[in-house]
Amino acid sequence: MKLAAARAAHSCFAIVIACDLDCSLASNLRPCATSRVRFDVETTKGAESFTLKVHSDWAPIGAARFKELVEAEFYHDTRFFRVIPSFMVQFGLSGDAAKNAHWRAKTIKDEPVKMSNKPGYITFAKTGAPNSRTTQLFINYVDNQRLDGMGFAPFGEVEGDGMAVVKRIFDCGERPNQGQIQSQGNSYLDASFPTLSKIVSVTIIEPSKEEI
Repeated sequence: MKLAAARAAHSCFAIVIACDLDCSLASNLRPCATSRVRFDVETTKGAESFTLKVHSDWAPIGAARFKELVEAEFYHDTRFFRVIPSFMVQFGLSGDAAKNAHWRAKTIKDEPVKMSNKPGYITFAKTGAPNSRTTQLFINYVDNQRLDGMGFAPFGEVEGDGMAVVKRIFDCGERPNQGQIQSQGNSYLDASFPTLSKIVSVTIIEPSKEEI
């Protein structure tokens, strides 16, 4: 799955989603209107974190798939394999080849682009074919409005100064081969690109008592 060009980094990720109390995820996988995802990251600078706010009203299908993947722990121990500082950072291929094969067939439908691809907004990657979104994501480094007309629908945004952390993700360009990641997972990446940034864990949490 291509978007444009990019680079990845030595980063750890712990993703934490806190949904509004009055929201529920039904069998159709519709998430609550807003939720927050905390990324605990280990960059070349050391341990850092940033928060992603998910807006299901921006792109309900994409937001629901993201939540489904987080609940399935799909992003545990994965890598940032495309990073282009003048464009975006991409991730979302499993380190387990069997998981990639399973989810590759579980595409989701396209949906209207309600928000533009602004800096810090997160969006599903896709091919030029209709309804081709699966698991891959990218965070816009710059204003990529040109992607709006191509059907790339953002469903969340990095909050506060979190993009300073995202921009410290190791720059690997587009050197990692996505086909080999799909078929070999982390065994290929760790052998050939040991310095890639890493998503370590993804954890869904309930709102704190203060938030309730």
